[in-house]
Amino acid sequence: MRFIQKLKQYERNYMFLRWATAEEYGKLKYVGYDFVEFDIINLETMEFRETVLINSQLILEAMVGGADIARIIAEVSSKL
Repeated sequence: MRFIQKLKQYERNYMFLRWATAEEYGKLKYVGYDFVEFDIINLETMEFRETVLINSQLILEAMVGGADIARIIAEVSSKL
């Protein structure tokens, strides 16, 4: 299974994503063959700061679990 196919399973989930020039927490909006759409979250205000389109070949790491991700989900959910 290719990395991009595995990422497709996590669409619409909060995660940590590291790519060639940056690393951010956010929500994975869309995974396509040639790019990924990712909404970056401002960790201080828990609001979406910006949307980035990342070349899928530049993605180095994706983390979908852990204490930081659980905190983000809890804080965003409490504002709904």
